[in-house]
Amino acid sequence: MSIKVRIPTPLQKITANLGEVSAAGASVKDLLADLEKQYPGIKERLYDEKGGLRRFINFYVNNEDIRFLNGEATPVKAGDELSIVPAIAGGAPIEAHGGTLINRVVDSQKRSQWLSQAASLPKIVLGSREKSDLDMIACGALSPLEGFMGEKDYLGVVNNMHLANGAPWTIPITLAVSKEEAEKFAIGKPILLTDETGKELAVLLLEEKYLAQKELECQKVYKTTEEAHPGVAVVKKQGDVYLGGKVEVLNRVSYSDFLPQRLDPSALRALFVEKKWKRIVAFQTRNPIHRAHEYLTKVALEICDGLLIHPLVGDTKGDDIPADVRMKCYEVLLKDYYPMDRTVLAVNPASMRYAGPREAIFHALIRKNYGCTHFIVGRDHAGVGNYYGTFDAHFIFNEFTPEEIGITPLFFDHTFFCKKCEGMASNKTCPHAAEDRVTLSGTKVRELLTQGTLPPVEFSRPEVAKILIESMKK
Repeated sequence: MSIKVRIPTPLQKITANLGEVSAAGASVKDLLADLEKQYPGIKERLYDEKGGLRRFINFYVNNEDIRFLNGEATPVKAGDELSIVPAIAGGAPIEAHGGTLINRVVDSQKRSQWLSQAASLPKIVLGSREKSDLDMIACGALSPLEGFMGEKDYLGVVNNMHLANGAPWTIPITLAVSKEEAEKFAIGKPILLTDETGKELAVLLLEEKYLAQKELECQKVYKTTEEAHPGVAVVKKQGDVYLGGKVEVLNRVSYSDFLPQRLDPSALRALFVEKKWKRIVAFQTRNPIHRAHEYLTKVALEICDGLLIHPLVGDTKGDDIPADVRMKCYEVLLKDYYPMDRTVLAVNPASMRYAGPREAIFHALIRKNYGCTHFIVGRDHAGVGNYYGTFDAHFIFNEFTPEEIGITPLFFDHTFFCKKCEGMASNKTCPHAAEDRVTLSGTKVRELLTQGTLPPVEFSRPEVAKILIESMKK
């Protein structure tokens, strides 16, 4: 077996390009053994003091994510590429929220143990939002959470925007069941969490059951108890009892879309290190990017090394633009109008809560876990209807110290094309009157697109508008 490999110090990412592989049935485990012989110093980087593989090591063969212990049997051949990536890559510019990037995926031995008991365990079938939350807990995107919130964390978040340990957190991450279902579950006993097909996703180590305080939760988190609010509607529709406890993840949630862009925090952190980016700004979006948002992302990129376009592709409102259409818009825009060596497009699997200012903090902390140092906050971030003030998502950051949040917010005012300025501008930089500004309401834009009419080029790139027009014909 012949391996050519570069070992960085400190360990950031090891990539082994395989030469001839002569050992019959050579596997990832065989490669690691060979690496240890060639590079004695690597052992302490890969293994802890007890000889176990370090918790946050991820393995890829030809860029395909594999479990290490399952990967022992993964065959390799000449020309393959093996990558070993720590979830907290050495040299990463920012720590995960809480100091440690969580990984709740169990090793193959424990996975086999749980699967052998699966038929006898009580089960909960997760909905789309719970699956999204579980998957983000699994990979560390919701660090420091290790499971669904217990009552102290829940009430701390609802009332004070902090977890019980004092860490800032603004959105409850809970698992709801009915009172009748809750009676079937015993404290201290495991519960199997599955998807709608019956696939075993995780085991919940049930620590507590408690009553949801729905009116309080809605008023505090969403600033309303009206069921017309989509976030409130979800809370009021779900069960009245919350189950709290850590999760042990057996299988990651399966996706069939956006696979090249589904990069876990560990993968994005490693990519940022590889690109030698120290200042990374993230842009959260659930809409196509028109000229105004293009402008503010480019302004942010002027002061940062790299830009992460990180659209949310979990549950959204029925009248939001579908994720597959949005992704086409992002791809054509980045291809034609952004420097590709300074921009990354990846997806955020979270479900939208429409919690306005609280969700702005939540989105910022998620991007901190993905390795970003800066976060763009526009007007009415994560808003819906008239439930929040235009700049409430800016003001809420004043309720935390910069050290608590860790990631740096970049606040932007309303942006537009100004005819007199002959370019993009904002309320902060443009002194001209409203009639000099090219602005369109969402209703007007939708009307134009439905008619097959391109909006003004000062408002939207034609390439983006054409994709939206085609989508509305279907």
